[in-house]
Amino acid sequence: MSDKAYKNQEQKDAEAVVKEFKEDLGPFVVAVETTRTPMVFTDAKEADNPIIFANDSFLKLTGYDRDEILAQSFNFLLAQGADRDDLDAVAAAFAGKDGDPEIQYRRKDGNEFWATIFVNPVRDEDGKVIQHFVSLVDTTKYKNAQTNAAMLIDELNHRVKNTLATVQSIVAQAARNASGPATARESIETRIAALSRSHDLLGREKWEGAGLRDLVGQALEPFGVPDGRTERFTIEGENIRLSPKATLALGIAFNELATNAIKYGAFSNETGTVSIEWTIEARSDGRWLCLRWREKDGAPVTPPARKGFGSRVIEQGLAHELNGRVDLDYRPDGIVCTIDVPAPRAVLDG
Repeated sequence: MSDKAYKNQEQKDAEAVVKEFKEDLGPFVVAVETTRTPMVFTDAKEADNPIIFANDSFLKLTGYDRDEILAQSFNFLLAQGADRDDLDAVAAAFAGKDGDPEIQYRRKDGNEFWATIFVNPVRDEDGKVIQHFVSLVDTTKYKNAQTNAAMLIDELNHRVKNTLATVQSIVAQAARNASGPATARESIETRIAALSRSHDLLGREKWEGAGLRDLVGQALEPFGVPDGRTERFTIEGENIRLSPKATLALGIAFNELATNAIKYGAFSNETGTVSIEWTIEARSDGRWLCLRWREKDGAPVTPPARKGFGSRVIEQGLAHELNGRVDLDYRPDGIVCTIDVPAPRAVLDG
């Protein structure tokens, strides 16, 4: 007998069993056929538990037609790469052992899904198990949520460690460079506040990044309201979406530049101005975000005798964090800070 003929006969035998089963348990089978819970019956007399009945919900879940399901081993649904633990768990469930295993299965189209299976024996008058009644609960959304939650926790742990390291550096540098407790406290508070503002911005964006214009506006807000300084800012550039890492690094850098402008630069008098502009440039080594902070008409500028914490944050820390290049040019008519970092791809509306 050919394989095709054997298969057809095997299906006919299975269908005959189903027909007999329906006649014996008519109302129950009707309920099983119409329920939204995916269900199958398997033949317990065969070692591989071939399927002899599948309801419409099961067909919808798996994507198979009924004639593709009947006479197939229940395990033919297992996802590719299913390990011995999965096979053992399914076998234990059919053997009546405790536990309702959660297994990864494969639909007809190749997509995989998770389901918890509940296996119950069907016995004849002598108490012998002749079939298994199997119901499935699709847990794919739950498993995906678990996976996403685990990823978020890992990401949160990473961000917390980075934030704590940044705070530790801020405190250490302030304690090292400050002339007294009051100065150290002010230095620490202003820099942690800048870090907090960047965190707030990222929080509103669900930590998927932030727009550069949004970041500039938020980072400089504490410096723009008093004395009408807002009118002395000029900001030009598209609202390019930055990564969370770039958002935090640039937020701190803008705070350092603005603080310096108030103490020594463009905002230390009534006439100074600050322009902030950026463009995307295509170069031989890739696309670069080129940002320039330019001060004019402030107090006369002279290069510092030694680099303070703020200068090191901008020139060394920012370049290191973003794999870019940073130049602080102490021109007599005002500081010019040029920041070149690898360009992000996205541009936000607005």
